[in-house]
Amino acid sequence: MRRKPTSLRLSTTHIIMLSFICVIILGSILLSLPFSAKSGEAVPFVDALFTATTATCVTGLVTLPTATTWSLFGQIVILILIQVGGLGIITVMAGVMLALHRRMGLSDRMLLQDAFNLNTLSGLADFLKKVLFGTLTVELAGALLYMTVFVPEFGARGIWISVFNAVSAFCNAGMDIIGERSLCDYATNPTINAVTSALIILGGLGYIVWWDILRVARLAIRKRSLSVCKNLTLQSKMTLLATALLIMGGGLLILLCERSNPETIRDMSLFDQIQVSFFQSVTTRTAGFATVDQSSLTTASTALCLLLMFIGGSPVGTAGGVKTVTVLVLAVYAVSTVRGKNEITIFNRRIPDDALRKSVAVVGTSLCIAALSTLLLALVTPDASMADIAFETVSATATVGLSRNITPLLSTVGKLIITVTMYLGRIGPISLAIAFSTKRDKPNIIKNPTESISVG
Repeated sequence: MRRKPTSLRLSTTHIIMLSFICVIILGSILLSLPFSAKSGEAVPFVDALFTATTATCVTGLVTLPTATTWSLFGQIVILILIQVGGLGIITVMAGVMLALHRRMGLSDRMLLQDAFNLNTLSGLADFLKKVLFGTLTVELAGALLYMTVFVPEFGARGIWISVFNAVSAFCNAGMDIIGERSLCDYATNPTINAVTSALIILGGLGYIVWWDILRVARLAIRKRSLSVCKNLTLQSKMTLLATALLIMGGGLLILLCERSNPETIRDMSLFDQIQVSFFQSVTTRTAGFATVDQSSLTTASTALCLLLMFIGGSPVGTAGGVKTVTVLVLAVYAVSTVRGKNEITIFNRRIPDDALRKSVAVVGTSLCIAALSTLLLALVTPDASMADIAFETVSATATVGLSRNITPLLSTVGKLIITVTMYLGRIGPISLAIAFSTKRDKPNIIKNPTESISVG
């Protein structure tokens, strides 16, 4: 009896992974064309591939200066890749379907659900509309504010710089077309610091938190009471708590570590020291813009930045890293274990065991990616210090984009290592684990015997 040929069915996670690869390949081909470069000569394909990957994965590490290497066409391609990568390829495709008034089928909804890491299929079309509208609104506002600085300085070109920077900042990409020093020339400019930080934070908070805050704000206005803030969901409370602790705590520690450093902020006024320190705390959480030379940071600040980069932003946003809520879940679990509690609770709510298992998987997978990337890069880059190499690989894993100036010096193999690391960091460790899982265990009534082991 002849068997029917089995059709190849890809899971939603596989489709998401492949969609990123397709966009990266297309971007690489476009950027490798001669008219994509200012010189009119095609850049090496490995650099085009690296640039397409760093833009699509909203990382920001570059082997070639964005402002001086790429023509207007090349910069437009990069900006489109940043926007598509920040929102997610599936999100953009679904947005196009909505614009064409095409109905979203079940498979389309499942793709969108996985792309946003949501727990429900209901209301996805409305959620998508709000995401697209909110993104464009915030980016437009950011561009207009940037123009107050860049247009007087650069003239008409300042408009393009403002648009590029606004999209890059909101998507936490960290790429700019101002020059080769990122935002170092604007380290003490309050407008640039405030606008860039606001865009980074808004992009990193996550869309779910946006709508929840707006819901509670409308409720507070209607009832004329701030007590309704307790009506925020647990997701929003945890996100806002972790974000505030990391920004404030990180900024304060960087200020203390760098205040006597003559190569960074020692010679600045107290106000400028504060704004530079807090900007550094914000940008390390996957944004990638720099207002100080990262190689000039003290050892203590470098170690702190590695931690902040690894944590990253918050779920269902444009940021990378293992995410704030993930780390907070593990921290609460550790405290609960020390206190002998059987449940993980925060804000008088119990965190489900599935969230804990997923948090462990995300952090564990990210650590493995960063460790393996560090080892491989150290093998092919023997002249660089371990601090520089670790900074580079953690930045790539968490899709941050900050570097201690070794990215342009990487060999071809080194560039390929970081390219793969950026890709793995962007698609998400948990998605990677699911995608390479060929089958799932079926629930068994009979369980294996338990045996005690020693840990710790």
